[in-house]
Amino acid sequence: MTSTDPLVSTEWLAANLGKPNVRVVDGTSKLPGILPLPKDDYLARHIPGAVFFDVDAVSDHSNPLPHMFPSAEQFGRDVGALGIGNDDTVVVYDSGGWTAGPRVWWMFLSFGKDVRILNGGLKKWVAEGRKVESGQATPKPATFKAAFDARRVRSMEQLVANLSSRAEQVIDARSNERYQGKAAEPRAGLRSGHIPGSLSLPFNKLFDSATGEMKSLEELRAAFAAAGVKLDAPIVTSCGSGISAAVLTLALYRLGVENPALYDGSWTEWGAAGGPPVATGPT
Repeated sequence: MTSTDPLVSTEWLAANLGKPNVRVVDGTSKLPGILPLPKDDYLARHIPGAVFFDVDAVSDHSNPLPHMFPSAEQFGRDVGALGIGNDDTVVVYDSGGWTAGPRVWWMFLSFGKDVRILNGGLKKWVAEGRKVESGQATPKPATFKAAFDARRVRSMEQLVANLSSRAEQVIDARSNERYQGKAAEPRAGLRSGHIPGSLSLPFNKLFDSATGEMKSLEELRAAFAAAGVKLDAPIVTSCGSGISAAVLTLALYRLGVENPALYDGSWTEWGAAGGPPVATGPT
């Protein structure tokens, strides 16, 4: 069982902001074509002292799929350039729609660093009238030594093998319309539908859209139960490109699920033309 809830409150961050070992990270991301770009949003307004973690930059540039996990060496180098060391207390946030904050948290955890996530993100921070700033932060580079834990990520080959073994439950974080194949994918050229045998739990069912806060543990547990998920059996989360799947992963982690994994390539890989089998319709 996991022992620590990764979420911290805006009150906690406000009380600890500016301490020498506290590092704040803006991990906001958006789907391709949506403007302004996340980096431009960051430059216009962010929590004081926050650095911008670009999930597309901190990724495997040799892989044509979007923002795939980089090597441990690259992750350590890129994170160190953001002024983050192994002994720092790191708080990750996003715009408040859970758009990539959990992905950045899961990347840190996968590379050996336990970090925190701001519950409600920038949305709640601003709604409470807390201070923000603009412009580019210029942190002093630090040393970050990363070690990759392969248990936390799944490949397409592993998911294909799982079609027969059904050893792991696969949960799809996309909208149910996309899961059923009723809505076109936002990325061109992808087939519609879902991984055969996977379950549907849209990530936006796990947080309060009004406040940006993640729902209570009781509500999270009920949402997974309603989706047919067994919390005492192995779980892999998936989505469009490995971003919103981490919202499910975070919720599972908060519920004490041991080592939930994330399918990094997600539907961008699985749904490509000529890929593995695709199912449509309800669960």
